[in-house]
Amino acid sequence: MLRAFANAFKIPDLRGKILFTLAIIAVYRFGSFVPIPGVDYEVLRSALDQAEAAGAGGATALIDLFSGGALTQLAVFALGIMPYITSSIIMQLLTVVIPKLEEWQREGETGTKKITQWTRYLTIVLAILQATGLLAIIRNQPEQLFGPAGQGLQVIPSDLNTLWITLLQILTLTAGTAFIMWLGELITQRGIGNGMSLMIFAAIVSSLPGQGSAILRSDGGNILFPIAMAVGLLLIVGVVFVEQGQRRIPVQYAKRQVGRRMYGGTSTYIPLKVNQSGVIPIIFASSLLYLPSLAATIINRPGFTNFVDNYFSTGSHWSYILTYFILVVFFAYFYTAITFNPIDIADNMKKYGGFIPGIRPGRPTAEYLDRVLTRITLPGSLYLASLAILPLLVLSAAGIQFPFGGATLLIVVGVGLETMKQLESQLMQRHYEGFLKT
Repeated sequence: MLRAFANAFKIPDLRGKILFTLAIIAVYRFGSFVPIPGVDYEVLRSALDQAEAAGAGGATALIDLFSGGALTQLAVFALGIMPYITSSIIMQLLTVVIPKLEEWQREGETGTKKITQWTRYLTIVLAILQATGLLAIIRNQPEQLFGPAGQGLQVIPSDLNTLWITLLQILTLTAGTAFIMWLGELITQRGIGNGMSLMIFAAIVSSLPGQGSAILRSDGGNILFPIAMAVGLLLIVGVVFVEQGQRRIPVQYAKRQVGRRMYGGTSTYIPLKVNQSGVIPIIFASSLLYLPSLAATIINRPGFTNFVDNYFSTGSHWSYILTYFILVVFFAYFYTAITFNPIDIADNMKKYGGFIPGIRPGRPTAEYLDRVLTRITLPGSLYLASLAILPLLVLSAAGIQFPFGGATLLIVVGVGLETMKQLESQLMQRHYEGFLKT
């Protein structure tokens, strides 16, 4: 692997792509430490130190994870790439219900460009809304961002709490999200790998040393840290094994003659992954579990607020963990059903003369694909839900933040595998040995 990595740097254009990608990631990480205007950085630093010492986090922990800590730093890139992720998911869901978007999706590259452009517009709108909500939380309920250490905190001084300063802060946060989106597209076009995924990868990996340091401090450097690292290594191996796992449905294409030429007669397969939905169900479930806290803030009734604080404000209660588990399983089936349409696949196979051996074309093929997908999604959803609640179980049992689990591990392993495959294909084109040599 090291020799293959050295070979990648021997190729001028590939070396340029790798260095360009690293340079863009460095710019992204730099923007995660530049504070927005009007923030009292000394008060903010004190609140972060207290929150870290208490091991507490607010309800926005997932967004802070995806932003690499920029959210709690109130940096220019505080919103991270989450508005773009949310808008991409919304556009993907709307494609199923809006005929015009479905028509664009079928147009190929031209339609994809139109959908991408509308995704950008929606990202800006969501960034404005999220920036406004974030500033409202900072002023009214900072404990949601910094945990108990933020109670009554004034990160933004009262003399700077004016309309013009607020508009400037919203503009800065929105521009930061737009700039991140542009950086991600630059990596995709001129670098290595998917730009958005690599930036999330960099943000998550940058937080791992701090979480490891917290484990060391909590246990005095004795037995807990090596156990956590060993369990993390086993989990990485397990996630790689499951993420690479797939059920291959064989497909054969009948021979057909067009003019004097014979077409078809080939054999291929439809790969159905065990985890067909990826990390999306965890994001959906985490967002939905934030709604009770938001509702308690809006309703402001003591009984309802106490109920939410006791059962749904932290991840240590069994009701929160069980609800999280059930939601991840549900959304795994829901998202798989949206993104994979057996009827369309069966119609396309029938159109081009393809069939599954032993299965009649048309409706029987669609029913067969749906049955196989339903069965394979069950272990995939249980695996995904177990991985999602693992950090919560460790937090409840041992009182420490476990860095290997949930969205963190899935994204890091998934992006790492995809980037390695892209480097592998680049090297194989130039007749070098790749990373994945067996």
